[in-house]
Amino acid sequence: MAVYSPVTKNELELFLNQYDIGKLIKFEGILEGIENTNYKLTTSKDIFILTIFEKRVQNKDLPFFINLKNHLIKKKFLCPLPIENKSGNCINFLNGKTCVIISYLKGTKTCIVSSHHCEQVGRVLSSLHFYTTDFNEKRINGMNYTQWENIFLKCKSINSQKYQSLNTIIEKELLYLKESWPKKLPEGIVHADVFQDNVFFINNNFSGLIDFYFSCYDFLSYDIALTVNAWCFENINNFSKDRFLSLIKGYQKIRILEDEEKKYLSTLLRGAALRILLTRLHDQLFHPKAAFVEPKDHYEYLKILKFHQKINVADYLL
Repeated sequence: MAVYSPVTKNELELFLNQYDIGKLIKFEGILEGIENTNYKLTTSKDIFILTIFEKRVQNKDLPFFINLKNHLIKKKFLCPLPIENKSGNCINFLNGKTCVIISYLKGTKTCIVSSHHCEQVGRVLSSLHFYTTDFNEKRINGMNYTQWENIFLKCKSINSQKYQSLNTIIEKELLYLKESWPKKLPEGIVHADVFQDNVFFINNNFSGLIDFYFSCYDFLSYDIALTVNAWCFENINNFSKDRFLSLIKGYQKIRILEDEEKKYLSTLLRGAALRILLTRLHDQLFHPKAAFVEPKDHYEYLKILKFHQKINVADYLL
């Protein structure tokens, strides 16, 4: 989450007249994250989150995200509830940009990750995969291999000596992934953004998952790969076997990984690392000057990529 679009109190008060969520008492920007503008709204009735969509989120995809969260809530999955306005619409406009208001989830992200957290994250991810087997909508992954190539070409257009060696690494990895990416694995709805910023805990117990705006239909084990990279490295430099095994253990309490998924896990982990490396590099090179948040370090995911190029962590599952 972040703040790219400033909003005044008067603008917010006028906007909230469309809703039945109480009078605005105070609001504050949420500076974490990088994708959208987010405000925490405190009203006379409750606390809510206002999200104003920026950059990568397309308006045509918003009904999918809204319907997905409503579907999960019906299954008692802990995620934000989209709030309808007085006309029954969840998707609205503020200052010319698309936005939604969602319920506020109690809890905070954990700053000290343990195997206990990772086991819960694995179980939550598997629950999401299970609960969406009867969700009938699909959305193509907008961050697929073709988009990785497009992002790289845009980044490469910045002709700088500083990034030449990195560009060479990325080019080689893109070629490897094009040749090695699996053709067929179990598919379903994936969250694709289960980073530590998006998982809340209360007293070290899971209390909610947020930020569904990369959700799509893809390989389930690709979602696992993205999550492993986000949770199983200590200070990015050290892979934690204990965290990894705990995450997989939690996941398999609901859904058992197939042999083919284990076989391709190393490739999926490399692709997941490259995907984040590329988007972080893009955000570093094309960062809006007016943004209130600093882009995240892309070199962290270069280190993760290099680790997976040398080590096949699926061997730990044998």
